Amino acid sequence: MEAIIPDVDGTWYGYYHLERPATMCGTTDRVIPSIGAARSADFGATWESLGTVLAAPAFSFSCTTNDRYNVGGLGDFTVMLDPQSRDLYFFFSQYVRTEQLQGVGIARLAWADRDNPSRRVTVWQDGRWIPAALRFGPERWIASAIPIFPAAEPWHDSDTAVDAFWGPSVHWNTYLQQYVMLLNRSKDTNWAQEGIYISFAPRLDDPRLWTTPTKILNGGMWYPQVIGIEDGSGTDKTAGELARLFMRGTSSQYLRFIK
Repeated sequence: MEAIIPDVDGTWYGYYHLERPATMCGTTDRVIPSIGAARSADFGATWESLGTVLAAPAFSFSCTTNDRYNVGGLGDFTVMLDPQSRDLYFFFSQYVRTEQLQGVGIARLAWADRDNPSRRVTVWQDGRWIPAALRFGPERWIASAIPIFPAAEPWHDSDTAVDAFWGPSVHWNTYLQQYVMLLNRSKDTNWAQEGIYISFAPRLDDPRLWTTPTKILNGGMWYPQVIGIEDGSGTDKTAGELARLFMRGTSSQYLRFIK
């Protein structure tokens, strides 16, 4: 479960990263990830599946890839609800075979469709929100988003070098009055970490507003995430001028934001 959005009535909506073994490539040690949804009425003690939200197109994988973990798919994501509770925004990593589609993509789902999300998502493509298209069965949804941060060196070509952002985490920063995104940047198919990067945007509905990622840390570890420290309001979705920086679920540093 990589994101949870609570409803006003106490219902939790969870969004999970699902990895299916790449048996079509004759292997079970590499996978094709996708994104699914679930709902909980008891604060996470039990969950009811709501099905697939986003999955890569069928046959968009690469069995000849040098990637250590994935042959395609999408995942490693975060989800934000806009301030008006109109739309959910999914910031996700695309690992499909097509090079120009690899990178960080964005999808949108109306909050009104949270109980029945399949077949209702749209993806960002060059200035427009495009409905995803059904292919090959009720749970296969094409998420052909055009990345806002495309891979400079792809995951699945003939060498082991990679230059790609992945694993976005997003929060609203009350001090900056902006959204903040943290990103991993990989340098090879073993997912060695080149650094941690940051990007900013004033609102969610126009992905063109995100700034070019800037490095804040050399190396680092996977899954950078900000946790707010304000009593009663600091979370993984909201933080202020000073916040904890988590990587791989632990924190030994603060981030201070400067206007």
